[in-house]
Amino acid sequence: MASGPQSKSGTTKASPGAGSPGDFARLFSEMNMPAMPDMEAFIAANRRNIETFAAANRIAMEGAQAVARRNMEIMQQSMTELTDGMKALATAEGPQVKAAKQAEMLKQAYEHAVANMQELRDLIQQSNAEALALINQRFAEAMDEVKALAEKH
Repeated sequence: MASGPQSKSGTTKASPGAGSPGDFARLFSEMNMPAMPDMEAFIAANRRNIETFAAANRIAMEGAQAVARRNMEIMQQSMTELTDGMKALATAEGPQVKAAKQAEMLKQAYEHAVANMQELRDLIQQSNAEALALINQRFAEAMDEVKALAEKH
């Protein structure tokens, strides 16, 4: 049994939109399809994108390593200062002298901690700024490439 509408002669009619392969080719050729981009340019642009992201990641990783190294140096310096401070307190005579040395040690420790945090912050900001500058530069270049491709077609 036929599934489509039947003509008076009992044969099945073709449904709208269906037809011979020639009809499909005609419909397809009438479509306004955008032109395919230059594949070599497209691949080269993607290669540059990947290279830029790899470079930005490398900068970020090197920045993180620099921060970790500097943080370790700060910890070693702090431990040395703490040891020296404890020795100075042990040799101090009288409670007033010990209290004055403790106050001075606390003040120096606080000042060093603030300076160290600022230094680490600056290292992180510098690394992030360098990585972001690369990405921003590549984005601007990519937009110029897209514009140039659009103007060609």
